[in-house]
Amino acid sequence: MASYFCPCPRGMEAALAEELAEIAEHTNSPTLKVHNQVPGGVHASGTMQDAYRMNLHSRIASRVLMRMANKTYTNENDIYDLVLEQPWEDWFDVDHTIRVDITAVKSPLKSLEFTTLKIKDAVCDRFRDQFGKRPSVDTREPDMRILGFLDQRNFTVYLDTSGEALFKRGWREETGDAPLRENLAAGLLRVAGWKPGVPLFDPMCGSGTILIEAAQMVQGIPAGARRRFAFEKFKNFERAAWQDMKTAIKPNPLPLEPTIFGSDISGDMVAMTRHNLKIAGVMFEVPLKQIEAQQVQPPTSQPGILLTNPPYGERIGVRGDSTIPADEMAVGFYQDLSSTLKQRFAGWTVYLFTADLSLPKMLRLKESRKTPFFNGALECRLFRFDMVAGFNRRDAAKPDAAKSQPE
Repeated sequence: MASYFCPCPRGMEAALAEELAEIAEHTNSPTLKVHNQVPGGVHASGTMQDAYRMNLHSRIASRVLMRMANKTYTNENDIYDLVLEQPWEDWFDVDHTIRVDITAVKSPLKSLEFTTLKIKDAVCDRFRDQFGKRPSVDTREPDMRILGFLDQRNFTVYLDTSGEALFKRGWREETGDAPLRENLAAGLLRVAGWKPGVPLFDPMCGSGTILIEAAQMVQGIPAGARRRFAFEKFKNFERAAWQDMKTAIKPNPLPLEPTIFGSDISGDMVAMTRHNLKIAGVMFEVPLKQIEAQQVQPPTSQPGILLTNPPYGERIGVRGDSTIPADEMAVGFYQDLSSTLKQRFAGWTVYLFTADLSLPKMLRLKESRKTPFFNGALECRLFRFDMVAGFNRRDAAKPDAAKSQPE
């Protein structure tokens, strides 16, 4: 059994804890336990195979970090000594490349760069003492990532089981401007309460991240089905167990009718989304249109969830006349979008994810909920608007009126 820490985008901790508990249940793992949430991640414990499960199935975690050791410290030498004590040679060979990263909250140490160097030295000295040679450092594509975390008193050292960050699903070849990270998109879908079968519409879909996350969920494609992981290079890698885990994946039946829809003002973005859906292994139709967001119509008669990451700041300037200031253009755009939502999307629940905290004011709509999240270092909000279906009542009465007419 090992202790794990799964970092995630800030604000997604509760969603990740819920997801990890579901993974334990759906994969019939009695050993995978979810513990406490802390800002920026969730603590869990389990076997090495549970690390495989979390890497394969979690859509929200950024990484799955295995805790090697934890101790109080007063200076860099304490950190060096603790790292030197760890049996790194049990996990990887001297021929594997390494990278060391460090995160600190209120640490009294003066130089994090020097501390990072001490951790690297300790790992290398451990190998040199035993084998007469040391691992090389590769900051770009290392085989093994070692992470240190410091608070005021305690130091924890982790070995990363994931390798590249988990939001890199293995399908993205190209992106538009400011693409939403895949794990953030998946977290937004969960927080919005979307489930496969519920109509979903993204009218500013960009390169299609929200649509692809949803489509993979509908199809039953795990987040990590198309990529490799660092644990596959571990010395104790259980290849047969990993193959069994992947073989056990049973795709869902393909939907008979489309329930996921997207559109964008840019034809290039629509083409990119179509391309990305294909590479991501989505085998059913996701209807896409090139159209301005202010002009869209509901794609289904049944109300659903509209979830989008609208452009803000300079990104809104690509919408047309470059002589109009971006803030003025934004106000006009959001007023038009508001009219479209009020007039056409009665009964829908609208979620807008943005760093522009004045968005409800520009829309002239009162949000029913706002949830704070961080997109990297950028503070954002997921605003929820409930589009009340009041003005549809008159239309709904028309068929009855027609029935009462004499034939």
